[in-house]
Amino acid sequence: MAAVRICGIDELVENQASRFVVDGVPIAVVKDAAGEVFAIGDTCTHGDISLSEGFVENDTLECWAHGSMFSLKTGKPLTLPAYEPVPVYRVDIEGGDVLIDPAVTLTV
Repeated sequence: MAAVRICGIDELVENQASRFVVDGVPIAVVKDAAGEVFAIGDTCTHGDISLSEGFVENDTLECWAHGSMFSLKTGKPLTLPAYEPVPVYRVDIEGGDVLIDPAVTLTV
């Protein structure tokens, strides 16, 4: 599958996660204060909770239900109770559009 436009970069709110479903894959997308965009799996690995409803702080996304924090760069959990990482997706910005291919995950 090729990368899919999910939104315009200006549609993302700084330091707030947004949920998108691309080809059936739920993805949490975050634009940080520097304008960098991250995309990680939207489902907490501790429980079936949408991470995009959580809290962004620096380069982490915190699950609102149990407090697990995930790195936006690596997908790795930084705090318990989660101990399994979430996938991280490559983000391309072209002409102000945010593109993601849910079939391409990054290994960090």
